[in-house]
Amino acid sequence: MLRPVTSVSMAAPTLPTISGLHHGVSPLLRARTSSTMCACMPSLAHRKVARELVAEAEAQLLPSAVPADVLEFRNSTGTAVGMLDVRRGVPASSIDFMLYSSLHCKVPNGAIDITSVLISLNALSDAPHFLMEFIQGSPSSMVVILDLLPRKDLALHPEYIVKYYENTGLDKQRENIEELPQTRPYRSPSLFVRSACSPTALSVTIDCGHGGESTLEEIVSSHLASAVKEVLQIWLHSCAGQTSEMEDAEREIMVRRDQAVRLKSIEVDLTANLPKMFGPDVSSHVIAEIRKAFGA
Repeated sequence: MLRPVTSVSMAAPTLPTISGLHHGVSPLLRARTSSTMCACMPSLAHRKVARELVAEAEAQLLPSAVPADVLEFRNSTGTAVGMLDVRRGVPASSIDFMLYSSLHCKVPNGAIDITSVLISLNALSDAPHFLMEFIQGSPSSMVVILDLLPRKDLALHPEYIVKYYENTGLDKQRENIEELPQTRPYRSPSLFVRSACSPTALSVTIDCGHGGESTLEEIVSSHLASAVKEVLQIWLHSCAGQTSEMEDAEREIMVRRDQAVRLKSIEVDLTANLPKMFGPDVSSHVIAEIRKAFGA
């Protein structure tokens, strides 16, 4: 739900929804999300990857900042359930906030499961934001979006490409996943979403065919989990915790750009899709918490 900021779209994800990789989930995170993730939603391999990712970044995050009815929510008929967690960065951190979301919605021919993590940096740094989103439309297929979202015009700032994308070897992770025989490129129908991504963005559909549930689970648990963990480690080392020397005017332009992307994301994705899944009352409450995180 947050795609450059959100990806809650059931047919064509825009950029992140609201929703990582670690070696274990902290007691705090486990206590606050276990009922949602276990009781309300199917236990899927990609959700385990997301929980581990969140745990990896947790040392730089404050406790959850959302009310209980946003941490876990559902529609009146029980056909859709969701969770949204917002965590601010610790004092003096360059992390502004993390949005972590997971959605499960029953549809006539099965279910849609979306899990997203967006970690957004503040104005102390011009480094890219971290984005991961999984959209699983069947037991054997899913869309994967993994990227470090640029915060500058790359044509005007080629040194930005070298620093954050070329020198960090991000393209290798994209290549590793795209080389799998079950993957093919995914192109969002939204030009806005495509324009917000970096040149190294991983944007693929993984389709293991009829009866390929176990194959998809293996790809997610091994190849995809490895790629996500490596991209997160690159981001934590090269982006998070960094500060950037900028002129005041340059910083102001970057902040305005961040805000414009966030507002467009809410408009394109959340306000168009959440009410269809959860109704106007629940969705407006959830979107209000996202707007608060975005400063919108």
